[in-house]
Amino acid sequence: MAIYFTGTGAYIPTENIPNADFAAHEFLNEDGSTFPYDNATVAKKFQEITGIEARRYAAPQLLTSDIATLAAEEALADAGCDRESLDYLIVAHNFGNVRADAIQTDILPSLATRVKHALGIKNPRCVAYDILFGCPGWVEGVIQAQAFIKAGMAKKCLVIGAETLSRVLDPHDRDSMIYSDGAGAAIVEEKPGEGGLLAHATLTYAAEEAYYLFFGPSFNKKLPQDVRFIKMYGRKIYEFAVSRVPEAMQQCLDASGVPIAEVNKVLIHQANEKMDEAIIHRFFKRYGQVPPAGVMPMSIHQLGNSSVATVPTLYHLLRKEKIAGQHIAPGNTLLFASVGAGMNINALVYREPN
Repeated sequence: MAIYFTGTGAYIPTENIPNADFAAHEFLNEDGSTFPYDNATVAKKFQEITGIEARRYAAPQLLTSDIATLAAEEALADAGCDRESLDYLIVAHNFGNVRADAIQTDILPSLATRVKHALGIKNPRCVAYDILFGCPGWVEGVIQAQAFIKAGMAKKCLVIGAETLSRVLDPHDRDSMIYSDGAGAAIVEEKPGEGGLLAHATLTYAAEEAYYLFFGPSFNKKLPQDVRFIKMYGRKIYEFAVSRVPEAMQQCLDASGVPIAEVNKVLIHQANEKMDEAIIHRFFKRYGQVPPAGVMPMSIHQLGNSSVATVPTLYHLLRKEKIAGQHIAPGNTLLFASVGAGMNINALVYREPN
């Protein structure tokens, strides 16, 4: 028996926001002073560093739980799964439901409960709960799902990552250009066979790293300073990620017993193209190798950073051959890795069924 992804789904919002749409923004420094470069220069430098050309925002009427439900419906259909047979429904997010015209989050009831309700699942033994774990939330949800299955507590789980980061952005902070909205989902279940989920690793660094990502006031000091937005120390996150993530990836791969030569694809959280490239090079360097061409598929260029949704969305697009020049074959070995607020890092090794 093995634990497989038997179905995947994703919701990619319809509102496409190119970098040019930020031309009219008034970007400021943290102290509220005028930023020294014009927006065209900011956008050019931003794209060179992150690789992001555009991002997707959810339509105003859609909430995080709505897009989570849409991704879940596709995953259920893809797996040919009876929704009443689900043992766990896990939703990873960080900000709950934030209406487009509001400044408060709504997490009562949980998003998982709302998704279960929207899916029409009547079975009370389908346990629905949320997980707040930063950007690695979906990967951690999968790790928990496989633990439930191994413990005999479950046979089939639905794990969703969904976020509407566009609702918690400071328009005066140029870092806001990174973030986007989206949802991805997967059915995790035990089936006869070999491979599947082979190993995992999870780490939390909560010393000086704890507040690298946080909620803070707008850079525009004329705005109410008790209204909070997502903020980050980008340079510190970069240095942390390129150092610590390759370690976790190596720990996970070594635990799986899979040699580096058999890793066909590495799916990394789509946070920043330059950062992901540095991570992948440092990871392969640990084995005295360089990354093979095409080993790291990317979706960030047009979709941006949708937090918990990047990894499941990337995997879904890869499975459905919707990323140019990328393909997953039966028996391929995939290494998933993510890093985010906490600071949390996780990884898992997965072998596709033959």
